[in-house]
Amino acid sequence: MVTVVSVDEYRAEIVSLLGTAPAVSLPLADCAGLVLAEDVLAGVSLPPFDNSAMDGYAVRAADVAGASQDSPVELPVGEDIPAGRVDVPELPPGTTHRIMTGAPMPPGADSVVMVERTDGGTERVRIHEAAVPGAHIRHVGEDVTKGSVALTKGTVLGPAQLGLAAAVGLDKLTVRRPLRVLVVSTGSELVVPPRELKHGQIYESNSITLASAIRALGCEAEVAMSIDDVGMFRWSVEPRLGEFDLVVTSGGVSAGAYEVVKDALTGLGVKFQKVAMQPGGPQGNGRWNGIPVVTLPGNPVSVLVSFEAFLRPAILTALGHGTVDRHRVRATLTERLRSPAGRRQFRRGYYSQRDGQVTGEVGPRGGPGSHLLAAFTQANCLIVLPEDVTEAAQGAEVDVLLF
Repeated sequence: MVTVVSVDEYRAEIVSLLGTAPAVSLPLADCAGLVLAEDVLAGVSLPPFDNSAMDGYAVRAADVAGASQDSPVELPVGEDIPAGRVDVPELPPGTTHRIMTGAPMPPGADSVVMVERTDGGTERVRIHEAAVPGAHIRHVGEDVTKGSVALTKGTVLGPAQLGLAAAVGLDKLTVRRPLRVLVVSTGSELVVPPRELKHGQIYESNSITLASAIRALGCEAEVAMSIDDVGMFRWSVEPRLGEFDLVVTSGGVSAGAYEVVKDALTGLGVKFQKVAMQPGGPQGNGRWNGIPVVTLPGNPVSVLVSFEAFLRPAILTALGHGTVDRHRVRATLTERLRSPAGRRQFRRGYYSQRDGQVTGEVGPRGGPGSHLLAAFTQANCLIVLPEDVTEAAQGAEVDVLLF
């Protein structure tokens, strides 16, 4: 007797099966899109020293207290301090140093007068504005203090995060390693484009669909194919299991004859069951020689829905992401939908929301058939009808998962 489990129960199985990806140390350039596996401590403060926020003149505010447009204060210019100068001289009272943006503040100076508020002199300068102590100075540790947590575990590393890691002195980060996934499509009817089809054959598309979806999550994906022959399936996959963190198959898991994946893996650590959903009911998962295996049905829509319901959240969880679910909203149906009793139905849909609307609208794209792939290309969401709903009327509110 085939075991029937809920969508939520099966999702938890797949999440548990994949576990957590290993932590590895990688150069910053290789970390884009990955997730931090540990907190990052700042090796230096940011800024690491008091520096000028403007091109201008470093002064003692008391020396230019009475400066104005009509009554400028004239001071001798002692030194030029460009960004990068390390032998910064002290500023004597009654003088000024010309300073550039990012340059260290000279000892004794307590403010910067913007060059636009002066005549720009190089030996003597006329200052047309009084200075406020602290004006136009970036103070040490204003952004990050040395020893503090600059980036927290679980952070997804984008341009800003990687820039901050470099700014606090790091050239590597400890991240969750992307999973290496083998995608295997099964079926003697499958032909790889552009070979000519014979009657009874179809072009293979599931491997492209799954591999691209997996790569979009930042993982590596390699594809393979097998005809409906148990020996051939095992021969093509088993010797390479150790190269991968996960094997995902499509096809060969239903109740009929020639179910190659089911026949090949039953008794080898992979269990097959039925999930209370439409499409995508026949599923399987387990460990083959210790390597996680997730077996999906063969129809293309079932593959995509199964990926969304189970593999996507499990892979993102393994990679350390805190948010693994699609954004869920409520929307009003534009037409009536029917759903089989006892199954959670996932329908391709198109969601839109006009300005001023509290709740958006959603309508189906294509019928419920698991072979209608073209309709998926017109969808921007999945409409979710719960197990206890057999009919949702036009105008009813439903849950929508936005792509």
